[in-house]
Amino acid sequence: MAGYAGVNAALVVGFFALPVPRPVVTAAFGLTSMVAVAVGIRRYRPQRAYAWWLFVAALGVFAAGDTVYLLAANLPLGDSPADSGLVSDLFYLVMVPLIGAGLLGLTRSTTGARDRSGLLDFLIFTTAGAFLLWVMVIRPYLVGPGPSTFEQSVLAAYALLDVLLLATAVRVAVTSRGSVAGLLLAAGAAGMLVSDISYGAALLRGAWQPGGPDELGWLAFYVAWGAAALHPSMATLTEPAAPPDSEIDKTRLVLLGIAATLAPAVLLLEVVNGDVRDGAVIAVVGGVVFALVLSRLGDAVDGHRQAVARERSLRQSGAELVAATDTAEVRRAVRTAVARLVPRHSSHRMVFTINHTDGVPATTVSIWGPGMATPSPFYPAPTTAAARRSRLLRVRTLQPALAEQLRGFESVALCPLVGDGRVDGGASGAPRVGALLVATDSRLLPTLRDSLEVLAAQAAMALERISLNQEINRRDSEAYFRSLVQNAADVILIVDDDHRVRYASPSVRPVLGVEPADCTDLGTVLSPEDQLSVPALLDTALVESDRRGVDWSVRRPDGQWVQLEVTCRDLRRDRAVRGFVLTLRDITERVRLEQELTHRSVHDSLTGLANRASYQDQVYEAVEKARDGDRTVGTLSIDLDEFTAVNDTHGHAIGDALLVAAGQRLREIVGPNDLVARLGGDEFAVLIPDADDPEQVEQVADHLVRALAEPLEVGDTVVNGSVSVGVATTADASDAGELLQRADLALYVAKGAGKGRWCRYQSELHTAIVERLELRAALTEAVQKLSFSVDYQPIVDMRTGAAVGFEALARWHHPARGPVPPELFIGLAEETGLIEPIGDYVLRQAAGAVARWRAERGDEGVPYVSINVSARQLRTPGFVGTVRAALTAADVPPDRVMLEITESLLLRDQEPVWAELSELRTLGLRVAIDDFGTGFSSLSYLQQMPADVLKIDRSFTETVASSRRQRLLVEGIVRLAGTLGLDIIAEGVETEAVRTILLDMGCASGQGYLFARPLKDHDVLRWLGDAPAPGTLPKPRPSAE
Repeated sequence: MAGYAGVNAALVVGFFALPVPRPVVTAAFGLTSMVAVAVGIRRYRPQRAYAWWLFVAALGVFAAGDTVYLLAANLPLGDSPADSGLVSDLFYLVMVPLIGAGLLGLTRSTTGARDRSGLLDFLIFTTAGAFLLWVMVIRPYLVGPGPSTFEQSVLAAYALLDVLLLATAVRVAVTSRGSVAGLLLAAGAAGMLVSDISYGAALLRGAWQPGGPDELGWLAFYVAWGAAALHPSMATLTEPAAPPDSEIDKTRLVLLGIAATLAPAVLLLEVVNGDVRDGAVIAVVGGVVFALVLSRLGDAVDGHRQAVARERSLRQSGAELVAATDTAEVRRAVRTAVARLVPRHSSHRMVFTINHTDGVPATTVSIWGPGMATPSPFYPAPTTAAARRSRLLRVRTLQPALAEQLRGFESVALCPLVGDGRVDGGASGAPRVGALLVATDSRLLPTLRDSLEVLAAQAAMALERISLNQEINRRDSEAYFRSLVQNAADVILIVDDDHRVRYASPSVRPVLGVEPADCTDLGTVLSPEDQLSVPALLDTALVESDRRGVDWSVRRPDGQWVQLEVTCRDLRRDRAVRGFVLTLRDITERVRLEQELTHRSVHDSLTGLANRASYQDQVYEAVEKARDGDRTVGTLSIDLDEFTAVNDTHGHAIGDALLVAAGQRLREIVGPNDLVARLGGDEFAVLIPDADDPEQVEQVADHLVRALAEPLEVGDTVVNGSVSVGVATTADASDAGELLQRADLALYVAKGAGKGRWCRYQSELHTAIVERLELRAALTEAVQKLSFSVDYQPIVDMRTGAAVGFEALARWHHPARGPVPPELFIGLAEETGLIEPIGDYVLRQAAGAVARWRAERGDEGVPYVSINVSARQLRTPGFVGTVRAALTAADVPPDRVMLEITESLLLRDQEPVWAELSELRTLGLRVAIDDFGTGFSSLSYLQQMPADVLKIDRSFTETVASSRRQRLLVEGIVRLAGTLGLDIIAEGVETEAVRTILLDMGCASGQGYLFARPLKDHDVLRWLGDAPAPGTLPKPRPSAE
């Protein structure tokens, strides 16, 4: 630096003392400053050197322009020096963007693109300064006599560009916290501004001459910028610096106010003087400054909001750190806090090092790499506050292993973890706990620096608190150890190498039944078999990571066996123990529970039979074994018929007892090698693992069906029942899964065929099931489209043949199959739940039909309509409301509607069902019991149930003329209905003989093909018109086509 100053001093003397060689001296000034900047770059290696290399180029171009200008000024190229400098303007025009780019590079290096507030301040003050320079300096010279307008504009442009460069240099100096290099750059830019203004003024007056004092500023520019590069602080100009506070203090607020009011103040002065010369400039500058000030205030508000957010994050992290109980939780809380502080769009990486209690770093021995002068991350500091101060470092200067962890990042913030109450005894005496390193975008680190320092301080205090708590706990544990051991439920033994017991805890008395004083050797408490495992147990204790134990069975003196879980630790080197520590835990109850759970995992808890999982496993195993031989494996899928009715009729207790009894009978029937399982509900299964042929499996199935058809005694109740059985063998299936599936398929077919029978899987079953699935899909589509119709079968007075009612019957015409019998799709609708929308549709259609009949014949001549109600419909919440809404919408009186329910429905969920029926009867509807006598008929239910009509099933009436027993049964039903005051309707009346017999019994109403087949809606009125006169005998009538 001293040599550089001497050379420049000699050049200054030479420049002013020797006027002839001034171009040479000027070139020497430029060359000297270029060399100085290049030397500074090589010596201090700034982080972003391209900015300084731009300065080298700018100095060279500027020196070239000055040299050319001075050479031209001494030649007879014109009348004035200004004419001779036009060639050098090209060099000056190139110099300006080079200097601007270099200064902008320094600014972006220190503040990055994030310092919008600083940029706004820069623009505000630069605009205000340029405006002031325009009004006070440039404008007065431009309006006077002198060179051409173009030359005046060029000089004014140079002055304004100098103001911009000066402002940029000043901003660099400010952001670098007043570094010497930054101040020198600003001084050089100021010198250029002064010389350019002085030069322009002299040129406009026609008084400029080379070698005058006006050129001092340009020479100062060369010298100052070269000196800036030679000063060590030049490297800091390319490193991230802490951003200025975006909030506006009082001083900055005053300056912003002055800048904002400068243009209006100038306008006011010109108005007072009566000469407004810069109105347009004042308006533009005033608007621009005002807009910039508003933006600056908005940034201040946004900066305050961000500061509040960071403060909130730190408060949250502080609460988490206060709640942390160990270093892992502290590390997790710090990681979460750093993630909250770093913006989401920026990636980051964190290294959190924690010292051991003795002060040695737990994760990194040395953070600094060989390129750093400081040998330790915990650098000496005279005070705790100074020790807590963070530093911004380059990742490449760190220890290689640590730098590898932070690879991909350029800069890192190091925040020492310094506590308040623990000193490590180092030279500084500052208490140190660890270090927090955060690497992210280098432009963000200065903004996060203060927050990271606070976070590091919080983490240090949390770690120190945890360390103190651990120390306290350690000391307390020593005090409570004996009390803990003496009151522990586990037995603790200290054993020597020769298996002698030196200490036995008092819990040996309740666990092993011996006194601690009598427990002197392991042989006194262990069986001979368990004594053999002692050496192996002690050997495992020698391996620190091996914590496996052994199970011992110990017989107490009272004969009771105790199951023990034994673990061992080698504490022979512990001065307080000096032996093997055996921990014996009584796991007798746990072993019992595990055995019970194991049993339950493969057995049904109610019947004790194998459960589904065990059954499937054994089926798979049996099929695999059968592959190696010519044996046959058979599976039987069994379902108890009508179990739900029994369960609902007699209660769940009888139902459970029935399942137990059925399982017991199954076990009595099958062979000793066969497996009986309960799969769930009323489903059972039998595995025959070693049958001679499929016929043997069929024989077992037939035997099961016959045996379970016999009554079962369940307590004081005798239950009649039957089972359906599906049979499949390995002759029908290729693997176990297929075998189980086909047995279930066969069961499905057996139940559909009438129950109380068995069915073996046949390939034809696939076709039947596929057809049923297709029918189910078509039924679903038909429900969606309501592709149904309703027919009406007359219910007549068999004495006169007059219609008293009609039963509404749902009909479905399949597009491809044609008419589908009700017995096919009604049951399918019940299974799938589609019966509800179908039933609702029939209800609405029937109500609408009655309304049309009333409109044609009047109230007196219209019979009632009887509508079948399924169990699902009646159990649907709001069913009564649905019926009421349908009748109200059709304007049909309730007494014109009768609802038919099956007898079995009354036996299930009787209380809610009876409540629904009672409410319907209260509305005025009648209730009929359909298919009476086919289910579990109960006289007590019949007496109490809310019903008005009994309908005798066709299975009774179709044989009443040929079977005397059947006739007596029907006569009893008719007489019972009369006794209870119930009307009766006979179904299936197809012959005159049946009608006569029923009339003789006292059954007046009936329906059947003798009177009419089901009628379409539009045929009902015509059929009613053909009704016989009262008192005449009815004649058979064909259905209306």
